[in-house]
Amino acid sequence: MIISFALTVLLGFFLVPFFRKTHVSQTERMEGPASHKEKSGTPVMGGIMFLLPWILVTAWTLPLHRNEAPILIATLGFAAIGFLDDFIKVKRMQNEGLRAWQKLLLQVVVSLAVIFYIRRFTNVSFDMRIPFSSLVTNGGTPVMVTAGIFAIPVELLVLCGTANGSNFTDGLDGLLSCVTICIAGFLAAASVRVMAGITPSAGAMIGALLGFLVYNHHPAKIFMGDTGSLSLGGYVAASAIMMNMPIYIVIVAFIYLAEVCSVIIQVSYFQATKGKRFFLMAPIHHHFELRGWTEVRVVAVFTMVTFILCLLGFAAL
Repeated sequence: MIISFALTVLLGFFLVPFFRKTHVSQTERMEGPASHKEKSGTPVMGGIMFLLPWILVTAWTLPLHRNEAPILIATLGFAAIGFLDDFIKVKRMQNEGLRAWQKLLLQVVVSLAVIFYIRRFTNVSFDMRIPFSSLVTNGGTPVMVTAGIFAIPVELLVLCGTANGSNFTDGLDGLLSCVTICIAGFLAAASVRVMAGITPSAGAMIGALLGFLVYNHHPAKIFMGDTGSLSLGGYVAASAIMMNMPIYIVIVAFIYLAEVCSVIIQVSYFQATKGKRFFLMAPIHHHFELRGWTEVRVVAVFTMVTFILCLLGFAAL
């Protein structure tokens, strides 16, 4: 945690001015909140800033923590998709990068690669731990369920769904960073509790994101972009799978779920009613903004909700 934090802060001294000088910057969408227009020109692709230290520390601990390998693959794979998307946006100087179907196809490919690695090179099963089940069983043994022939589709949904939820959450200064720090804290504590052997990568992620917040807090000097947001979703999903805890994502990463569901509801309602909106704007953090909440308030409330849900998730073990 300490090493990742220090390296991320140090890297920021060089990357932020470099990205600003080379015009690797954000182009805000025209239909977004009016207050976000002034953010155009802010450096993007900041995910590189915390990913490089995290990769270095995780790779350093890998010889003694082999179960971190699929997490590393998932994080790097989704980061590569995000980097390609960000690169296209910066190159074309617009808010649209990869098409939705292209992004989803690449996510499926990366997810299948992660699932194949877990099945082929680890002894981790795709059984899923049921939250709070140890409270009602003799000896406190948790109940495990298996998806059977649907195991691969379920894990595919977990990886792609979590990555997209994380991606939609990244819309306010420091929001995704703060929420994911709480989730990574849960993953670290859960890894110790169930002896999963992935604690160093979780600690490294906490430190790296704390270092990134030095530059990403409001008003942000740099944005993580899809390079960072997709990689964080891949990290969270793969970590949960390696501990047989995909169901726990619904609890600890509820904000991810709420963000992606708000988009689905908004689009479905808009099409069904021929132009009416369920929320003032989606993802849901923009709805609260348009209701008069400041960015800082939205980030604070969403982070507190996540922190409490992470405590609930740990109790569910």
